[in-house]
Amino acid sequence: MHRLFFGLEVPAAIRQRLLQVPVPVAGARWQRDDQLHITLLFLGDVEPDRAVDARAAARDLPLEPFELEVHGLGSFGSPLNPRHVWAGVQPQTTIAELHAALAAGMTGLGPLPEKRDFRPHVTLARFGKQPGSVAALLDEYQDCSFGSFTVSDFVLFESRRGEHGSVYSVVERFGLTKTRPATKD
Repeated sequence: MHRLFFGLEVPAAIRQRLLQVPVPVAGARWQRDDQLHITLLFLGDVEPDRAVDARAAARDLPLEPFELEVHGLGSFGSPLNPRHVWAGVQPQTTIAELHAALAAGMTGLGPLPEKRDFRPHVTLARFGKQPGSVAALLDEYQDCSFGSFTVSDFVLFESRRGEHGSVYSVVERFGLTKTRPATKD
């Protein structure tokens, strides 16, 4: 079995800006550069046959490339008692369309483990017991733009647990190939 998810790679320049955020906060486990990504659809532990089917379903989605901006910080859980700190993305409409197209393509492959609403983000820190407050950090970065990039592909990642957190490797890359029809002037 392989632990798989679809996601977006975040460009190096944006990752470097995000890596400037970490400050000492009780209980925070800050993510490493190689862990920064945007999860599109979590598949969970997948049998090899189902992985082949998921890869086939993800090819040639009828979507065109789009722009995303990594902007502001937020938290899952109260800022006084956070579970995660994340950087947001905008606009959310286009990335939500990609998520929905992937989820629709996976419907014949069995139930998906993720039941929560899709909230696109880049996880920056995870918290264990007795987390410290991140309220001041969120206030400081609420209007911060970490940069924009063109999403022209997405990736199927495999996640393996490592000694210092999860290690992600690319299984396959999928291009967004739909182009806009030419317009007459």
